[in-house]
Amino acid sequence: MKKIIVGVTGASGTIYAVDLLRRLQAIPDVETHLVMSPWATKNLSLEKDYTLAEVQDLADVTYSDRDQGARIASGSFLNAGMVIVPASMKTVASVAYGFGDNLISRAADVTIKERRNLVIVPRETPLSVIHLENLTKLAKLGAQIIPPIPAFYHRPQTIQDLVDHQTMKILDAFGIQNETDRRWEGD
Repeated sequence: MKKIIVGVTGASGTIYAVDLLRRLQAIPDVETHLVMSPWATKNLSLEKDYTLAEVQDLADVTYSDRDQGARIASGSFLNAGMVIVPASMKTVASVAYGFGDNLISRAADVTIKERRNLVIVPRETPLSVIHLENLTKLAKLGAQIIPPIPAFYHRPQTIQDLVDHQTMKILDAFGIQNETDRRWEGD
């Protein structure tokens, strides 16, 4: 069973997290461990008509972002890694500097120290030098930075088409076979 930690922060783009959780839920040998910040919960109601309970139902295990004693806060919890989607710049800074003030940043810190797969899906624009330096620091530590930048070679027709492409990239980062979206096959 591949265990994946999914952190959702208060940046805009909860649609990416919901889509990822739906896709992962459909894969029998993947177990998801979800933690959401309070602002992520607020963004659910601002951006989509999802309730917290509906999103939590997509995960196998859920945690409070204040639960520093959770399994995912320990390196002894074996897992395939963590994705923070969307990742606010506050969370990016917290992870880059090992602040660990909530369960999302603590679990990411543990992911880094255990040299597990950490995927950051930053959602901010424009990016300041501070943001870029924090993202660069995380990339140097081994994190994959996968911003939700749309591709157009597959000729998307809907917002969901754009979201599908992003989800494909995240699943690819975890080595999860998927055909979520059309892949580039050359011209």
